[in-house]
Amino acid sequence: MSEQPGPLFGVRVLDLSRVLAGPVATQLLGDLGADVLKVERPGIGDDTRQWGPPWARPAEEGEPGQSAYFLSANRNKRSLTIDISNPSGQALVRTLAAKCDIFVENFKVGDLARFRLDWNSLKDVLPRLIYCSISGFGQSGPYAAQPGYDFLVQGLGGVMSITGEPDGPPVKVGVAVADIVCGLYAAVSVLAALRQRESSGHGQHIDLGLFDTQVAWLANQGLSYLTSGIVPRRLGNAHPSIVPYQVFPASDGYFILCVGNDRQFRQFAELAGVPELASDPRFVTNPQRVTNRSELIPLLEALTCRRPVGAWLAMLQPAGVPCGAVNDIAQVFTDPQVRHREMMVEMPDPAAADGVVRLIGNPIHGSAKPVVYRRPPPRLGEHTDEVLEEILGLDEIERSRLRKMGVI
Repeated sequence: MSEQPGPLFGVRVLDLSRVLAGPVATQLLGDLGADVLKVERPGIGDDTRQWGPPWARPAEEGEPGQSAYFLSANRNKRSLTIDISNPSGQALVRTLAAKCDIFVENFKVGDLARFRLDWNSLKDVLPRLIYCSISGFGQSGPYAAQPGYDFLVQGLGGVMSITGEPDGPPVKVGVAVADIVCGLYAAVSVLAALRQRESSGHGQHIDLGLFDTQVAWLANQGLSYLTSGIVPRRLGNAHPSIVPYQVFPASDGYFILCVGNDRQFRQFAELAGVPELASDPRFVTNPQRVTNRSELIPLLEALTCRRPVGAWLAMLQPAGVPCGAVNDIAQVFTDPQVRHREMMVEMPDPAAADGVVRLIGNPIHGSAKPVVYRRPPPRLGEHTDEVLEEILGLDEIERSRLRKMGVI
């Protein structure tokens, strides 16, 4: 584990979030050097600790397991257990918040007000605090009180309506992408708020909803509708405005062909032995190919299925025709580019069966090495004593008293 400080060294984050969107944001801040204090429920912890199998560490008596899901978003954090339903626990969190720059939470709208841990309760006494609330639908609006789940938001936010085969049912993305993208927006928002605080001296409340961020990343598909009034439809692996740009069958599997312009289409047709397609009036330009998609694609599929994937890639890639394999997850992590870019990292972890935990790397690469891997995902409450002594100065006698009361 690297001891090199990252660019956020000296920034402290109080993390009351769980599951995915919030933990994605705080893990990114931790990767960049922030000290992230993850507050969890005693005996239970983050829900995702028990979202297995597979397990990095199975449950033991008195301690929940540690699932692969939990590992995905919780490195570079210190875990402490505090019962925030207990008034003494609430006081502890407020005292910790006074020692922190950033407060991240993803409780239901209004829940933390019961404990006086919401923005309105803290903003006057902690004017420099940056308080980030993540919820399903934001802090206002007709849906604000509803709980938010990635799957529901993918449906409501339109992405499922454009995912899947044209004649099949709507399909969600294979990872919780609404949560993940919301977490990235949260991290960006927090960094902007830190920069603004440098000049204003004041913190602020950041209000992020999964639904909002899902709508934001409809991107070109959303703009296609706003521009034309035509509702985008499911196209399977095809692209709505570029042809041919999709998965094609080979004799031994599938490969991706991404012809982005007319020159590339001419090159593909020449190499594939059908140069006449590039001069066919129906297919000469990309707009014509989009218009005549239903005629072109069957011709290409009948052609591509005659050779194996490897033969197509070996022929097209050197000629500058964009194409690639369709890897499964195992193939991803054995890919030489993935290995070269260190997108799978190993961290020493005495609690792991073989003393090592394997994690997905952070994709940020900078000449100043901004990303640091300091701590593996923590055991539940692993750092409770350490944090309370180091940051709040609570001695062993006081911590023992809080334990007996069930506060920590």
